[in-house]
Amino acid sequence: MEGWWLGLASLFAGFVDSIVGGGGLVLVPVLFATFPGAPAATLLGTNKSASVWGTAAAGAQFARRVHLRWPALGAGIGAAFAGALAGAWTVSLVSPAALRKLLPFILLGLLLYTLARKDLGREHAPRLAGRAEIGATAAIGALIGFYDGFFGPGTGSFFIFLFVRWLGYDFLNASASAKLLNTTTNAGALLLFALKGHVWWHYGLLMAVANVAGSILGARVALRHGAGFVRKVFIGVVGALILRTGYDAFLRG
Repeated sequence: MEGWWLGLASLFAGFVDSIVGGGGLVLVPVLFATFPGAPAATLLGTNKSASVWGTAAAGAQFARRVHLRWPALGAGIGAAFAGALAGAWTVSLVSPAALRKLLPFILLGLLLYTLARKDLGREHAPRLAGRAEIGATAAIGALIGFYDGFFGPGTGSFFIFLFVRWLGYDFLNASASAKLLNTTTNAGALLLFALKGHVWWHYGLLMAVANVAGSILGARVALRHGAGFVRKVFIGVVGALILRTGYDAFLRG
């Protein structure tokens, strides 16, 4: 019975994550509710063992239909992987407790800015080119990659926002680019969890199949409906992240 429940949750998580990120908002609480006595690292590692495949599948779907800026993304992918490893190593030395309380306010600022700028991310007009774009993409990859390894909630949304605000992408192109970098950060985190034995592969395989199916469906919906639709989903997911992270930081015992 728990396998069916995890599969359905992973399917929906993949659908949401493929559009704007935030799949962990769905799947991680389900894992913790299903296995309340399990080590947190094992549940997080099992989540990554599913989400990395879903994110990769969504990235492949976007890559076939969206013109991606590969020279810049190549630098971003490498920087994201290095950043994720550095973040995962840092969290073993420093507690993210302060960031946990700060995160809801960061997300709120991001949401209010997006709502205030109604034209933000509606048109694809890259502001940078050549080395400038490569450098900016690498900086985004390193910064958010470190955050994903160190803490994690909202990683996909942060990637998308920075691609839109800093580089001038529309929400569809930003989401497509974010998938590739987020796949890399998920892979880096999964590598560390696996090396430490914190993955339940029997559940991870089941959830991975469901997550891939949801991700492919979500990517197709996003491609069909375009940047305006992705923007609306982005606003909804960030709003949900604010509520979830605020509860975890200030109300949860």
